[in-house]
Amino acid sequence: MMKRMAVLALVVGVVIGGIAQKTSKATAGGAVDKAYLQKIWDGWATLDAAGQKQYYAQGPHVFFDIAPLKYASWDEYQAGVTQVLSSYKAAKCTVNDDAQIHKSGDAYWVTSTVAYEMTQKSGKVEMGKFRWTAVFEKQDGKWLIVHEHVSEPIQ
Repeated sequence: MMKRMAVLALVVGVVIGGIAQKTSKATAGGAVDKAYLQKIWDGWATLDAAGQKQYYAQGPHVFFDIAPLKYASWDEYQAGVTQVLSSYKAAKCTVNDDAQIHKSGDAYWVTSTVAYEMTQKSGKVEMGKFRWTAVFEKQDGKWLIVHEHVSEPIQ
């Protein structure tokens, strides 16, 4: 009986270890999954746009954000969003369960709503949902956003 329990524990450990390894590889460059999407939004919640550079393709790519209408490169995006985020002291963003991830050839495109709670430096709390669409392309072994659209419903 003791030997069977030890073998069972070993098998469970190997299976869990294999799943954890597979998950970490998927988010590092093997695939775009919900955990990777959440990691991107967790980065935005730090309110440090410069830290998000690791998820975005460099060069001339179009990124649509809430305001202004669009950015023509990551550098423009980072500069604009840094100004907007400077009026906040805390944020939390959650990729909702409606996330859809589609692989098409050498790219992924994703859609989701993202719940947010952001606290302005004045203390005012804003809550709502963003719409999010992103296109990922693999560059240097990493899935990077080459196009993104973030918007908020007018209510």
